[in-house]
Amino acid sequence: MNLDVVHDIQTVYRKLVAATSRPGTLVVLEREAKMLDVQMECLSSTILLALTVLDPEVTFKIISKEEEIVSRMINQLTYSKAVDLSEADFIFILQDASNEQRKDAMNKAKVGNLLNPHESAMIILEVSDVTKGDSMILSGPGIHQESFICLPNVSTWMSVRNEKNIEFPLGIDMYFVDEQNRLIALPRTTQIKENGGEIKWDMLQ
Repeated sequence: MNLDVVHDIQTVYRKLVAATSRPGTLVVLEREAKMLDVQMECLSSTILLALTVLDPEVTFKIISKEEEIVSRMINQLTYSKAVDLSEADFIFILQDASNEQRKDAMNKAKVGNLLNPHESAMIILEVSDVTKGDSMILSGPGIHQESFICLPNVSTWMSVRNEKNIEFPLGIDMYFVDEQNRLIALPRTTQIKENGGEIKWDMLQ
């Protein structure tokens, strides 16, 4: 691949950290995505995140009709091991996953324990567009008062997310990537409320 697995992946990591520290902020991975020459049944941003967070010391699970193919490719690229859903450190929910599969994946995702809350799952969810869909109000650490975002298919994950995150510091962190190679983060510390009306993005990195 043309992607520099040291320099460019470090850049992706810094963008991932920036997205996490400022929940709801739109982060663009277009430059790094253009350097990929890997073809896979998932979004380019998903591959970038897999290359960034996976290594032989952690595990993953793919939720997709093409699970076997994608899992094999990611294993070859990262040497990370595919495991059962309830054991996975990272869960990648691809666009072709059904609503039932999304809910099941989130319900079974591990949340860590009080001694080791970091031993929870990070969920990467593919969507068509991270700027269109149901309007929400975000608050919490990294957000000045409130911020506003729109995401698609909120009804398929928000109630499950809130239930998984009810006993902080236990919970799951969620990252959304889209077809335009954009990323937003909703860490477990972020509170979400539904909001009516049309919201326009005002944050761009």
